[in-house]
Amino acid sequence: MRGTQVTSTLADFIDAMIDLGLTGQVFGEHGIGKTSTFFSHLRDRYRLVYVPAANLTPDDLLVNAPVRQDGELVLRQLIMRQLKPGRPFVLLIDDSLQAGETIQSQLMQIACSWTLGEHDLRALGCAGVFLTDNESLAETAARRSDLAILDRMTTLRITAADTAWRQALSRKFRGTDLSGVFRVWAALPAGLRRLFSPRTLEHVLDCALAGLPPQWGLPLVNGERLRLAVPRADGTPGQDEAPRILEQIVAELRRAGADVPAPAHLPDAVRRVVRESLRRRWAVLIQGPPGCGKTEVVKEVVRDELGRDPIYFSLPVTNVEDLCVPLPTADGTLDNLLAGIFIGPEPKAIVWDEYNRPKDRSAFARLMEITQEWSLAGRRIEGLKAQVALQNPPYHLGRKLLVARNTIAQASRFTVSLDIGPDDIPANAWLIEHYGPVAETVLEWWKNDIDDEGRAWITKRTLERMIRLHGRGLPLEMAKIYLGDGEYAPVPLADLEARLADRQVTGLRELADDLDGWAERLRRAADEGPEGTDASDAVHRILSNAELPQLRAHRGTAARLAPLLPPKLKATYLVGVDGERQRFWIEVFTGQPS
Repeated sequence: MRGTQVTSTLADFIDAMIDLGLTGQVFGEHGIGKTSTFFSHLRDRYRLVYVPAANLTPDDLLVNAPVRQDGELVLRQLIMRQLKPGRPFVLLIDDSLQAGETIQSQLMQIACSWTLGEHDLRALGCAGVFLTDNESLAETAARRSDLAILDRMTTLRITAADTAWRQALSRKFRGTDLSGVFRVWAALPAGLRRLFSPRTLEHVLDCALAGLPPQWGLPLVNGERLRLAVPRADGTPGQDEAPRILEQIVAELRRAGADVPAPAHLPDAVRRVVRESLRRRWAVLIQGPPGCGKTEVVKEVVRDELGRDPIYFSLPVTNVEDLCVPLPTADGTLDNLLAGIFIGPEPKAIVWDEYNRPKDRSAFARLMEITQEWSLAGRRIEGLKAQVALQNPPYHLGRKLLVARNTIAQASRFTVSLDIGPDDIPANAWLIEHYGPVAETVLEWWKNDIDDEGRAWITKRTLERMIRLHGRGLPLEMAKIYLGDGEYAPVPLADLEARLADRQVTGLRELADDLDGWAERLRRAADEGPEGTDASDAVHRILSNAELPQLRAHRGTAARLAPLLPPKLKATYLVGVDGERQRFWIEVFTGQPS
């Protein structure tokens, strides 16, 4: 132990390699605290130069460039700025097996001789060189097999028991006794502990203590929530233990005095998650079907919270050069020129849209550094408050989408992994606000005239197209998703066309036009019994399906009719709805002014 630091097997190994001047190679599974141990253990003693190898391009470490020497241009090898002489440093090459073939030779030169090109790292102040990775071929693309290279390194294989992750979590969540949580984790079989890594446990704690559903801390691997299950002896999937384990963790947190509501679901989840990410400096992943309004809601929340638009990248058209480019500098070093949108102290949030549709591997690799370390090419992004990655699921409506697969190591980088459906985005109010009565008519059709499958085909984006096409007198069929060979999404539009042609329907406006008549119908329904009648069901359907702006516009109608409904129907307006809607109904039922 050095000073007040808590020792661990990995910390002792780091110290030994530095004292002996040997290259250290560390293998261990994802999420057990390998990288964080280096940062915490070496803090105050050495400058840690962190190089995420999966993110490297050939010119990041070393490049040949013309420089002026004694009045003439000569060719020199320029080294990355972080390695220039100064305070003694330790070089950590993370995810070292994931580097591309063209730069493996650079990494091996460093590991074998502590040199890079013509530069002697020891002369630059290097006190230690370490390479880390997960040895599993499921998460890496290669193994080291050259004995001449392997003979130059001292190798340590570690598990979660060999890092100080418990102490790190205790520091992060100081004020909450985590000893019970640690006992729950330690009691899990080895196979479950590998799945439920300390990193994932940290995300579950983050979610639980922030009042979010704890299961949102479990990553989405290839579009599916991580199952904490060990295969049976015959190879079939075992029972998912996640609900039981999370329930035990919540119980231990409550026993320790923490306020952990642990809701199963939250209304308006996307807005809640984005606000929490900005408040707590989180990277979060939001997965949802195409056209449900994810991107627009996220942008709107960021604008409301920060007073500025987010930094936006669409991964299918993002090159690594859009993020940063290595550039020779006047002092003879190689610096990375960051995109101008990353520069400056003002608060920022980044939106990574179509996250699982990257244009190429190198651009996606850069994101791994940003989402994990909040840096780009080793440079901290000043003022970065949150990162939100948006993606589609692998399958939707029985069709496969062209999205990339991921590993659990990649998936577990996000504090919150939210999987939403179309109903989780309150885009209806936005449509009404922007398009008025036509939007109200289209939404009444969407809610009442088609089934669940039809609503899945008619996304909020499709609804907007229908509204706009109707405004130009164009056929609504064109707004539906085109499936090829003359086939559109299988949803009939006859009822919608009839509604738009002013077929008589009953909505909030119609209730308001005959308020006394509907109030009398509801009184007669109450006299017939507690179940109500068709009139009760009609008024309830209209009030429950109405968007909040519509209810506010017809507040008098709601205040007159809702109290006349059967108690079991009135209760649905107060349970399981978002806070704004619940507040409206409380004011209506208590007679409070708006």
